[in-house]
Amino acid sequence: MKDKLVVLIGGGGFVGRYIAQELLAAGARLRIAQRRPRDAWFLKPLGGLGQTQFVAADVTQPDTIAAAVAGADAVVNLAGVLSGDFDGVNAAGARNVAAAAQAAGVETLIHFSALGADAESASAYGQSKAAGEAAVRAAFPNATILRPSFVFGREDQFTNRFAAMVGMGPVVPVLRADVRFQPVYVVDVARAVVAALASPEAHAGQTYALGGPDTLTMRGLLDWLAGATGHRPAFAELPDPLGALIALLPGTPITRDQWRMLQADNVAGDAPGLAALGVPATPLASVAPGWLVRYRRHGRFGKLAA
Repeated sequence: MKDKLVVLIGGGGFVGRYIAQELLAAGARLRIAQRRPRDAWFLKPLGGLGQTQFVAADVTQPDTIAAAVAGADAVVNLAGVLSGDFDGVNAAGARNVAAAAQAAGVETLIHFSALGADAESASAYGQSKAAGEAAVRAAFPNATILRPSFVFGREDQFTNRFAAMVGMGPVVPVLRADVRFQPVYVVDVARAVVAALASPEAHAGQTYALGGPDTLTMRGLLDWLAGATGHRPAFAELPDPLGALIALLPGTPITRDQWRMLQADNVAGDAPGLAALGVPATPLASVAPGWLVRYRRHGRFGKLAA
């Protein structure tokens, strides 16, 4: 990867910052492309002088993407939304990136999709991710598609969100208690990207499902988080009709489309994943306590419940 120019679309986000760190350590040159480049300036100290560039680009505006990928050896598209304009970003945006990369003669394209990508999905998100994959394959057949499960790490909106909820009161409601997840560590995801970029001939045209070594139910995850943060709330498993009603109400922490996403497990199964990319999978329990300590009653000085 040394001296290769990699365009990281959405590089200032949660996953992007870890990919940037791994690529810079490997000697690559980075061009961070996103709508507000200023939001990614915190990445500057990670690289050497001239190793990083920052450009304004929006996947819904093809001309800006064409300018961003010009002269690149590789492109990694992280752009995606969990709510809002699914088709514009997750589907049409993916097509714009793939078409621009093909037109610019880019050697390698990595497209981030999701385990929930399915044209028959009950959620608009899952449908849009599937449409994005199809559009990428049509425009750039040799693209490598990565389908991560829920990604966890220090700055995530997964373990942090649920850990905060566990500590909020004596009773914690649980939606879809038996739905299963296979959360994957953000550093493993970043290393998977570097592995795919470093050996494009081995991974071109492939699709990888990125899941961690642990398969957890929603209730199991909350139980583990409660133990890791020293809380002992009572968990109230809500019936599906009530959960569906909550998702319809304004101001609730879950949208109707996210409720639909929870109707299916989010696991990798037997699909090729981290192992096929030469990346060992990191267990949640081996790293998460390092940042979950903030949710203990007395932080780092509190004792965990026996």
